[in-house]
Amino acid sequence: MKKMYKALSTFLIAGVIIGGCSKESNTSSRDYELKDVTFPLEEKVTLKFMTQSSPLAPKDPNEKLIYQRLEEKTGVDIEWKNYTSDSFVEKRNLAVASGEMPDAIMDAGYGDYDLLKLGRDGTIIPVEDLIEKYMPNLKKVLNTKPEYRAMITAPDGHIYAFPWIEELGAGKESIHSVDAFPWINVEWLENLGLDMPTTTEELKEVLIAFKTQDPNGNGEADEIPMSFIINGGGEDLTFLFGSFGIGDNWDHTVVTNDGKVVFTAAQDDYKEAMKYFNDLYKEGLIDEEAFEQDWNTYLAKGKNEKYGLYFTWDKGNISGMNDKYELMPPLAGPSGEKNVTRTNGMGFDRGRMVITSANNNLELTAKWIDQLYDPHQSVQNNWGTYGDTEQQNIFEFDESTGMLKHLPLEGTAPVELRQKTNIGGPLAILDEYYGTVTTKPDDAAWRLNLMKEVMVPHMKADNIYPRVFFSLEELKELSKIEADLVAYVHRKRAEWVKTGKAEEEWDAYLTELERLGLDKWLQIKQVGYDRSVN
Repeated sequence: MKKMYKALSTFLIAGVIIGGCSKESNTSSRDYELKDVTFPLEEKVTLKFMTQSSPLAPKDPNEKLIYQRLEEKTGVDIEWKNYTSDSFVEKRNLAVASGEMPDAIMDAGYGDYDLLKLGRDGTIIPVEDLIEKYMPNLKKVLNTKPEYRAMITAPDGHIYAFPWIEELGAGKESIHSVDAFPWINVEWLENLGLDMPTTTEELKEVLIAFKTQDPNGNGEADEIPMSFIINGGGEDLTFLFGSFGIGDNWDHTVVTNDGKVVFTAAQDDYKEAMKYFNDLYKEGLIDEEAFEQDWNTYLAKGKNEKYGLYFTWDKGNISGMNDKYELMPPLAGPSGEKNVTRTNGMGFDRGRMVITSANNNLELTAKWIDQLYDPHQSVQNNWGTYGDTEQQNIFEFDESTGMLKHLPLEGTAPVELRQKTNIGGPLAILDEYYGTVTTKPDDAAWRLNLMKEVMVPHMKADNIYPRVFFSLEELKELSKIEADLVAYVHRKRAEWVKTGKAEEEWDAYLTELERLGLDKWLQIKQVGYDRSVN
């Protein structure tokens, strides 16, 4: 899951000024001179969009049933430039830099710096007036949940992009409260007559047994006691830090209950956790590939049930929805206390779609985009659709209730099926839609229940760090600091698991964090937090 430390693109910085003057580009649609637009149009017209999709999805997005239905409903044909997700950012930035811009960029993947820079340079247009005039579906969402209007409004007062909103639980019970769940092989526990570990020391003993007692019973020492992807977000071993104190999360940022912003990787309990991980490493309990493996390697070993303990969002995507792996509860650390550190995640993306300055059909485009915020449409955008005779469906449509009901996945990995059939957004799914517009996906309902029963009772933090929309100047400073600061933290994290030098190098490490600008970073983060909650 992807995070906040993406380097700024040279193409973007160098090219946005050119992009702002591309009105005559043949990559955008001609002016159809349409006013008071209602759907379906009497005569079909074409808008030209750029987007990204999974390699599992059709190369032509119009092969997706969702888009075919949208075209029938609106009379608008979308001419796509579609790139796979691994090359999309480069292609997007090249198009902007060259001035060969489409009417809009969907599933745009823009961060806050991008939005503010492109908005200031006139490459993308403010859309708050379009929302007010032409977008009743989105306007209703923003009126119902004004916090989202606040989050998408830039410090200069403009809205530069259309958001993706997915609510699944609120507060501590949000599905995003913990990213990397720890999944332990309970079949191996049973085979060896072991109980579920409840402390960090008990986990160590369990992992030693996994290594030495042939829990899979094949007579070979091929078991991997514990694996992860170091610094890999949802696949990192982050969860275990909570046993030692305030804990850690993917952006190393927590808010104390008295409102103080803390950098987790500079706390003493972080050092103690690193010492514990080195102890596991010295015992040969950590996968040697954990420091270099990619997702595909991690996945392959998981599907072959090699892991005693591993970390990810949903076990269904790695070891399958079977009874062999269960969620390991939080462990008591040396102090005897348990803590589940909340991530700063939420189902929200500020920069999911933008309209470029090349667009000659603003009313038409805005009204088409607004269709994506219709509740039934948003649900399909996010997960997939119904009535597809060519492949497995996500939903069945209940005509008697008007509800889209999730179908059983029947062993299919949820992420794979959704990537084949959904369109990513923009969209808005509010908690109030469940039970009226749609059902909760089985995997989400299951995860929410695990979150509530296993994790929430041990969450000490009342708040997360919110989605602050920093100014361009603040973002420049943060990005400058993070480029070196985060790289350094991640490098030492990997080193210390192997070398065990966390204690020896700790003072020098803190000095280096200070040199790299941690104090300034904390100051900006604190100001942003205070601004957002007051």
